[in-house]
Amino acid sequence: MKQKTMLTPEYLKSYEHLWPNRTIIDYLNEAIRKHPNKIAIIDKKSRFTYRDLGKLVDRVALGLLELGLGKGDVISIQLPNWNEFIILHYAATRIGAISNPLVPIYRDREIRYMVAAVEAKMIVVPDSFRGFDYPAMINRLRVEWPAMEHVYVVGETVPEGMSSFSSLLEEPWEEKRDLAHLEQITLDPNEVTEIIFTSGTTGQPKGVMHTHNTLCVSTDYWIERLHLTSDDVMFMASTFAHQTGFGYGVRLPTHYGGTAIYQEVWDPKEFLELVGKEKITFTAGATPFLQDTVQFSGVETYDLRSLRYFVALGAPLPRPLVKEAAKKVPFIILAGWGQTEDGLVTLTKPEDNEEKIVGTDGISFEGMELKVVDAQGEALPPNTEGDLLCKGPALFIGYYNQLEKTVQEFQDGWFVTGDRAVMDEDGYIRIAGRNKDIIIRGGENIPVAYVENVIYEHPDIAIVQIIAMPDPRLQEKGCAFISMKPGRKHLDLIEVQQFLKTKGVAKQYWPEHVEIVEDFPRTPSGKIQKFRLREQVTQLMQE
Repeated sequence: MKQKTMLTPEYLKSYEHLWPNRTIIDYLNEAIRKHPNKIAIIDKKSRFTYRDLGKLVDRVALGLLELGLGKGDVISIQLPNWNEFIILHYAATRIGAISNPLVPIYRDREIRYMVAAVEAKMIVVPDSFRGFDYPAMINRLRVEWPAMEHVYVVGETVPEGMSSFSSLLEEPWEEKRDLAHLEQITLDPNEVTEIIFTSGTTGQPKGVMHTHNTLCVSTDYWIERLHLTSDDVMFMASTFAHQTGFGYGVRLPTHYGGTAIYQEVWDPKEFLELVGKEKITFTAGATPFLQDTVQFSGVETYDLRSLRYFVALGAPLPRPLVKEAAKKVPFIILAGWGQTEDGLVTLTKPEDNEEKIVGTDGISFEGMELKVVDAQGEALPPNTEGDLLCKGPALFIGYYNQLEKTVQEFQDGWFVTGDRAVMDEDGYIRIAGRNKDIIIRGGENIPVAYVENVIYEHPDIAIVQIIAMPDPRLQEKGCAFISMKPGRKHLDLIEVQQFLKTKGVAKQYWPEHVEIVEDFPRTPSGKIQKFRLREQVTQLMQE
């Protein structure tokens, strides 16, 4: 990697005793050796045993070498929760390449920037998913990516100038290249293996760099906390391009040698049916997924005896929902907190009482340290709200090509999370709010400043401020307060959303309510007071 990271000799020494010093390929090889005939992954199209998975990973890895890809090259992956994502990520890792997961909902504006920023040499997309033409988008953007050499498409419709991913899967590369070529590639557990973009609070998102060690230690935490064994079957519907789906959907089952079942679009009915059919033992997802499950009509009639844990992430657990779940479903609900930069940092324990599960976001994993500080950076006593800082072996090693930005996010060796929190006497935290300007819509981070900057491009708009408005299912969604330029026609919600569509902004980022105002509440210095806008929209909803 050409840019600097935090991996100084001192940093490496401080965590070497906590890191597993392994790669996902080490875990995969162990799973193949111990459980060759166990089903590893199940998606809507296929089932693969660990032996099958290993052979496909090696085949695709040899194909990537044949294309001229190698150590340090970046491969962007914008795929739904399909087996091809997992095979490609493992194959990329096998040759020392870096995976760049991209959320399937991203459109021209996000993809243009992200793929260019990491200088990807290869990108893999679906031919179509949920009605969107991905190859057409790539054709619009490809001219802006001088580093891009290969575009592969999963599906039947492959435009000229692109290649079918099935050619990588079906071509017997092992007959053309010696597998020994793969064995000769050495992987340092402290090398970067993933660059994943986090929702930025400024104009552009940031590329978070993780090494094999920072990812693997974060994944191993789950095994101990949830007491996982190779008999466990996990379910994942969160997109693989979020750190939850990537670290704990794609990679976690391989760590413990178990089975994983994937859903490309969240469907609570199908999930409930799969629990009984496949004997799913645990799942993790956004809090609205839990709500959909518990409140699904007739949930009591489904066979959920195998399901032990539902890990709810991304939004607070409503106490009434937990009480309702206790009456209707047999599984234990766990709550956790984490970020793209540090994975899942805290999680409640299966033996915790209801007060801990509902009233907190869990306690940190071994080696991960948290502290709550005041504005001067001084540690606060228990049960006092302040800024939440974090450090530990699962922490990222920097933002890609943004050394100055990385340094700004740290305070005396601690990562400034941007969240406000309270820590009790037992070390359990409760997230109280955010300093960073982000809306969390059903577990999906909406980068407010980014969307505001796009809306500012509208010729009739003078000022726009986007704030979170409460929502009973998604927890939060975006409300845009807009003032128009003098003499310009007021815009309605549909017009604002249509403008964002023409600008290539992902639909999930669009505001879902618009308020046209003459002026904004301000401080004496003229700064807009967003908390006053939140009060206004809450009052409007109540009325």
